[in-house]
Amino acid sequence: MTSETGNGKSAVLGLQHLLAMYAGAVAVPLLIGTGLGFNEAQMTYLISIDIFMCGVATLLQLTVNKFFGIGLPVVLGCAIQAVAPLILIGQTQGVGTVYGSIIAAGIFVVLISGFFSKVEKLFPPIVTGTVITTIGLTLITVAITKMGGGDAANKTFGDPTNLLLAFVTILLILAIQVFGRGFVRSIAVLVGLVGGTVLAALLGQVDLAAIGHAPMFHVPQPFYFGTPKFEPFSILLMIIISIVSMVESTGVYFALGDIVGKQVKEDDLKRGYRAEGLAVILGGLFNTFPYTGFSQNVGLVQLSGIKTRRPIYFSAIFLIILGLFPKVGALAQIIPEPVLGGGMLVMFGMVAVQGMKMLSKVNYNDEKNLLIIAISIGFGLGFNAMPTLFSKLPETVQMFTGNGIVMSSLSAIILNLLFHGYKRETKIENGAA
Repeated sequence: MTSETGNGKSAVLGLQHLLAMYAGAVAVPLLIGTGLGFNEAQMTYLISIDIFMCGVATLLQLTVNKFFGIGLPVVLGCAIQAVAPLILIGQTQGVGTVYGSIIAAGIFVVLISGFFSKVEKLFPPIVTGTVITTIGLTLITVAITKMGGGDAANKTFGDPTNLLLAFVTILLILAIQVFGRGFVRSIAVLVGLVGGTVLAALLGQVDLAAIGHAPMFHVPQPFYFGTPKFEPFSILLMIIISIVSMVESTGVYFALGDIVGKQVKEDDLKRGYRAEGLAVILGGLFNTFPYTGFSQNVGLVQLSGIKTRRPIYFSAIFLIILGLFPKVGALAQIIPEPVLGGGMLVMFGMVAVQGMKMLSKVNYNDEKNLLIIAISIGFGLGFNAMPTLFSKLPETVQMFTGNGIVMSSLSAIILNLLFHGYKRETKIENGAA
């Protein structure tokens, strides 16, 4: 892929990619940090270092050598499907175990990269679609809680002001999607969050203290939240999530390959998986989260018509620079809970829709497929909504049964193997297998 743009235009396009992924990138540390009860200083560090590591992870994927790097114009960001499992691990096993499981999962990804093309047969559209749909539907409850104010036990939960902010945010996102064009449409969520926050400021609902308290500059610090701890069941949980991320990234790679006119071969995939594994390891070492290819940036590559990696290099550099200035990260903390909830409802709903799009490739004339989807989504949503169903079982078992994403993944994989064996679906058009 040769250069088609000068540095000035590439820099503008790189900024566009940054803006398109920014809301999704900061949503993960905001959700996990809130779920684990981090204080203001910890949240500022978490968001800033996450922005920094998104840039580092993207550079790893852009760089091509014999060991890692797929060399496509791909942007890496935090995997949204890791939110619920990491909060669960942190609440039950501690923050050290969160990062120990991330490091171990990253090592696992690097080790299996060479033969994942064979293992990938375990993840046909019926499995990946079911899992992604469950992830989106599971996280929607988190968004609804935030729309009400963030704490259902609080007396102000569901206050009309909270509802106003949440629904105005959603309406702004919808308006941008309906009436916006090109680049503006690609940052609809970001516009909604900014607009909702401005309205909240006019209503006196914004606290700027986090920006004032944040330092001007900092240096990334390994093991900021303490020494990592390695707990077997937590590691297994994160390995499952990492495999799901690898399957998602495979779709991103093939989509980008098609756009830029490059055939993605097995060696390309191996290097791409290894780069993601290295990014996940670094995420654990510097106390951020797992990274995966961001699908929202694929559309920008197509819209811009620029098929080189140069704009993405600029985007990665911008992310690294922003991550060194905590006041930028602190900006995300001033977004009120209801505004964040409105944006998340749209984002998580889109995750579920993406899963449904994957499931559209499935042959629904086969009743076995209906059973796989029905049972797996039923397990995923049901067990997540009522984890006390397994309260009499050992705590280590409850870590799995109480997590809808894991139960959906395991049941979909096992049922698909049971009904269809170790093979991919072939002819899927017009409902014909």
